[in-house]
Amino acid sequence: MANSLALKEIKKARVSEDIVAQLKALIASGKLHTGDQLPSERDLAEQFKVSRASVREAIRALESMGLLEARQGHGTYVATSVEALVQPLAASLFHEKDDLIDIFFLRKIIEPEIAQLASENATPEEINELEDILKDQEAERADADNPVRMDTHFHHLLARMAKNRVLERLSFALVDLLGKTRERYLQTEERKQKSLLGHRNILAAIQSGNGTAARQAMRRHLEDVEAILFKKKKEGKTQS
Repeated sequence: MANSLALKEIKKARVSEDIVAQLKALIASGKLHTGDQLPSERDLAEQFKVSRASVREAIRALESMGLLEARQGHGTYVATSVEALVQPLAASLFHEKDDLIDIFFLRKIIEPEIAQLASENATPEEINELEDILKDQEAERADADNPVRMDTHFHHLLARMAKNRVLERLSFALVDLLGKTRERYLQTEERKQKSLLGHRNILAAIQSGNGTAARQAMRRHLEDVEAILFKKKKEGKTQS
């Protein structure tokens, strides 16, 4: 199995994200099948040319998405649950040639609903985890880094908190597809601060258990992003 996967050496700085992307692609393409066992952490680290810690972080991320499952004493396997198949299916609905404005529009429909469900279903532990993510996002902003990694974690955790597997998979697919636009949005200090404020407003609404406020806070947050990223493109469409 380890030699037949044709894994590529990781060369980018965000190694765990690249590992996640490669393994997701193998699952989506059917090269890794439901129930297949992954190579050991050591073997994966050797093939990717990365540390075992990076491999471990990637595997945990894929487990949180429902794509992998750890079996005590037996290793890590491609998840056997039906829900795990929704992520590749959702990703296949969209293509790079699709208009990003249209994809973002779908995000504006799905994520406010997710925020409301998260406020209704969140556990105290999940809320604490959400708070920790925002602390890390603040630290990245203060260090002049692009906080897209913590931005991704924030939206992924919200999707899990909603306790709706289909919405969760669709949200993961949309957030991943729009990764480049989110990186572009978070280029300036003003935008980083505005993004962090939007996340804090969403968190405050969830902490209070106010689903309507959480929905509205998410909607405002996404509209702020949309106004900056797609303003010129929308103007071009209007004039044509």
